Amino acid sequence: MKKLSVFFAGIFFLALSLTVTAQVKANPDFFVGKWNVVVAGTPNGDSKLIISLERKEGKLAGAILDSTNKEIAKISKIEEKEKSTTVYFTAEGYDVYLLMEKKDDDHITGNLMDMFTAKGDRIKETKTKP
Repeated sequence: MKKLSVFFAGIFFLALSLTVTAQVKANPDFFVGKWNVVVAGTPNGDSKLIISLERKEGKLAGAILDSTNKEIAKISKIEEKEKSTTVYFTAEGYDVYLLMEKKDDDHITGNLMDMFTAKGDRIKETKTKP
């Protein structure tokens, strides 16, 4: 009887060890917020964009803004991966995409159309007291 209880205890701990993972899940909302992004080397010079992303009904959505926070393009599609997000939008009549990869908590790197390098930093919203 003692061997049987040791056997079941061993099976229990084996099953428990298989279900416990030591990995920390990535923050699914890392890209939510506003990002200052500079795309270097475009034909018109370096382009500065503000990417505004929010989570709606479980999916990312957003827009491209200018420096006055005026919307200049809607994001038509967003592909989310564990450490990167690709946003698709129309710029100057062309359908383009911007890959954004997490660098650290407040910075991203990436590229526009696999041709132009991009880097960006999170815009931290400051709350004013009434």
